Amino acid sequence: MSKRRLTVEWDDPKTGAVRAAGLSGIDYVRAMISGEVPDPPMARLLGYRIVEAEPGRAVLTATPGEQHCNPFGTVHGGYTSTLLDTALGLAIQTGLPKGRTSTTVELAVKLVRAITPATGPLRVEARLVHVGSRIGTAEARVVDAAGKLYAHGSTTCLVLEAETGKGKGKRA
Repeated sequence: MSKRRLTVEWDDPKTGAVRAAGLSGIDYVRAMISGEVPDPPMARLLGYRIVEAEPGRAVLTATPGEQHCNPFGTVHGGYTSTLLDTALGLAIQTGLPKGRTSTTVELAVKLVRAITPATGPLRVEARLVHVGSRIGTAEARVVDAAGKLYAHGSTTCLVLEAETGKGKGKRA
């Protein structure tokens, strides 16, 4: 048996949360892409990158590895679900005004084929369906480099006041 090791470093997540309160949603997502705002800790842990954002759309990329596998040698469904949840939340964020953020209240995931470390790089593209003062919805797809579909999903998120650093954000 050959042991492997994974070391993960991250920045304090409050840094990004406080910065989000002063930016529109699209500006905040773009600040993460440019490195002006640090990657979320989950991005470092799972190895994904936010690579594109425009109003109503967000894209991230990830390459699954052994550390993402379940006991049967395929990538755990929770990994794919997390990638979808992240991209979906980012798509909603791109449609929010300054001082607003969101949190997932419902996530629907459809895994349509197995992912393994040999699958290679994945692309997760999410599109905003609706955003209002209290609720946002989005849809996303997970594809490989050739465009083959591996999973798709949707979300409903609650829209909240962004964290200001002076206590918790409040419901809309």
